[in-house]
Amino acid sequence: MALENEMTEYLKKPIGEASDKELYEAMTDLVRNRAEAIPKISGKKKLYYISAEFLIGKQLGKNLINLGIYDEMDRLLKANGRNIDDIEKQEQEPSLGNGGLGRLAACFLDSIATLNMEGDGVGLNYHFGLFKQQFRDHKQYEIPDEWLSAKNMLKDTGVQFPVRLGNKTYMSRMYDMDVIGYKGGKNTLHLFDLDTIDESIVHDGIAFDKTDIEKNLTLFLYPDDSDKDGQLLRIYQQYFMVANAAQLILKEEKEKGHSIRHLDQYVCIQINDTHPSLIIPELIRLLIEDGVPMKRAADIVINVCGYTNHTILAEALEKWPLDYLMKVVPHLVPIISGLDYAGYCAFNANPDLAIIDDENRVHMARMDMHFSHSINGVAALHTEILKHQELKPFYNVYASKFNNKTNGITFRRFLMHSNHELSEYIDQLIGEGWKSDATHLEELLRYYNDENVLDHLVQIKYNNKVRCAKLIKEREGIDVDPNSIFDVQIKRMHEYKRQQMNALWVIYKYLQIKRGQKPQTPVTVIFGGKAAPAYIMAKNIIHLILCLQELVNNDPDVAPWMKVVMITNYNVHKAEILVPACDISEQISLASKEASGTGNMKFMLNGAITLGTADGANVEIRNLVGNDNIYIFGKTSDEVIGLYNSRGYHAVDYYNRSHSIHEIIDFITGPELSAIGDVNMLGALRDNLINKDWFMTLLDIESYCAVKETAMYDYENRAWWKRKSLVNTAKAGFFSSDRTINDYNWDIWHLK
Repeated sequence: MALENEMTEYLKKPIGEASDKELYEAMTDLVRNRAEAIPKISGKKKLYYISAEFLIGKQLGKNLINLGIYDEMDRLLKANGRNIDDIEKQEQEPSLGNGGLGRLAACFLDSIATLNMEGDGVGLNYHFGLFKQQFRDHKQYEIPDEWLSAKNMLKDTGVQFPVRLGNKTYMSRMYDMDVIGYKGGKNTLHLFDLDTIDESIVHDGIAFDKTDIEKNLTLFLYPDDSDKDGQLLRIYQQYFMVANAAQLILKEEKEKGHSIRHLDQYVCIQINDTHPSLIIPELIRLLIEDGVPMKRAADIVINVCGYTNHTILAEALEKWPLDYLMKVVPHLVPIISGLDYAGYCAFNANPDLAIIDDENRVHMARMDMHFSHSINGVAALHTEILKHQELKPFYNVYASKFNNKTNGITFRRFLMHSNHELSEYIDQLIGEGWKSDATHLEELLRYYNDENVLDHLVQIKYNNKVRCAKLIKEREGIDVDPNSIFDVQIKRMHEYKRQQMNALWVIYKYLQIKRGQKPQTPVTVIFGGKAAPAYIMAKNIIHLILCLQELVNNDPDVAPWMKVVMITNYNVHKAEILVPACDISEQISLASKEASGTGNMKFMLNGAITLGTADGANVEIRNLVGNDNIYIFGKTSDEVIGLYNSRGYHAVDYYNRSHSIHEIIDFITGPELSAIGDVNMLGALRDNLINKDWFMTLLDIESYCAVKETAMYDYENRAWWKRKSLVNTAKAGFFSSDRTINDYNWDIWHLK
């Protein structure tokens, strides 16, 4: 009755008479007020997790779970004829991230609070996030994502800091969001903004004046940096983020009575990718201003900072022209130059170690590696490639700094919230211990030969496929069969993730079906993801997928056996519906190019079978589930690296010597797709695959098609497939972000 009385007090009317919007707002206020009563976590040492992205997803359901009242609220609403899912639909998803980097940061904050470690996130309050994706004429278009217009969990703290950008000082404003641990304490996500931001300057999609910093600074995550103004804006954003972070850290330490000369005893900072790298010179600058000698200030910062590398792609390791930094942060350039001298000249002037290279470009990752005490990769294979390939000069000098922290996901979001039915059934089978220690999921293996349990799990999967089919019908207008195989690839659009290879398989399968070779069970191929506005080839891949969607779904010979779906504006909420419904999880990056992946972990947890290359965390998934419960294809990372080093891969050779590849590639510009799509976009994609194919799609396409056919054949052995699914869920416990955070804390942070 207490919860019912509380809700009625907020609503000023009976629950059954309130609208969904009124119920959402009342539940948001209830969560906010209950969170106020939760004590903030405190300890001797505090973590500041600085990240350009926090893809936190909708907060209401997650907070109800972590407060321990989700089930009670669900029962209360049902008793009054209402549905909690309908209420959650009222929430606007915070548009504060793009992909795995931001989702990981969100999972980490959840786990840090759940494990009762004192650690806050620091980022920016993007008004329109990345963008909202629309499809017209089989092409991606971008419009602002106006998530801040609705009620949310952000609080204006009134805290402001002066930040010098160029030759002008701006006053920031800090907005806070509670991060509630699962049945534990709470931390905070701090998001910084300017009061002067003017949303009205955005026009023609997401175009705006990139030079008007006062009005545009926090409008968008990752503004287009294909020109100088866009690159300068990115640097302005990054410095604004870390300048606020540094001032917040010093303010809080002084309020605690700590001497900043001993900052490393009380503070640790995790630099999440290279975007927050300027925290290093900025913190050194502020320490110097407070009277700390340069050498001591640098030593303090080394002891405070840890750097997480999230990429193997050289272009993602940011390098900014020194004259750009002179324009944006002239007060940091002397510090950076001094750090370059210290790091560069200390090791025989090896140019591969220089922070400022011979083209006067400042390498952010190099600064991070010199002036932090920890350098970690995010999967076992990724870390080995960093050590022995991409970052080898630094590993030769700083071997003791390098360590691996395999990524993880929060099971509170991607099982307890997204798959209630499976979560509740697991509780019945093995108890609730897995919610606090995910390794308990292994206890499910005792049901490996229990047909009743296996059949129940299949029914849960089917129910989730029905829910997913409903979403697809409502949002995309496409009818899909829940009895078909759900083959899903949802992630940021990028050539190295090879959505184009999956699309080529669709062509391969289309041609097979047209020739009468029909699959025993129909297949629904689902894509989802956004292409960066200036990433032309990624947009061309989306165009191909959308053209195939129209062609396949409207062909009466093919549609009964295969459907293609491109999810519009893929986000966390849609992932929570797609992941539990998936049968085959597509993780098909070019081996050696995907740092880790976290989608692979979410799918595995929900009983999907991975179809992928031996890349990133796929390797660790294979080690856990065994070769019989995963489908691996393609060249190994060593073979791929060897081909890059020897320049031994030539896509045109594969095109010329394989009739199958030739036919599939030519279909891209053949009459069927040319009648639907833009011949220039399709032609550019075909030419790229034949003449460049930097991420070696044609190297692995025949292996991919063969192994995918094997997976679909194996699906027909329902007894075997059910067991594969059970093993994947049972072995997923290792990939809990709680485990990852404990690893970070044990090796790097030492918060307890």
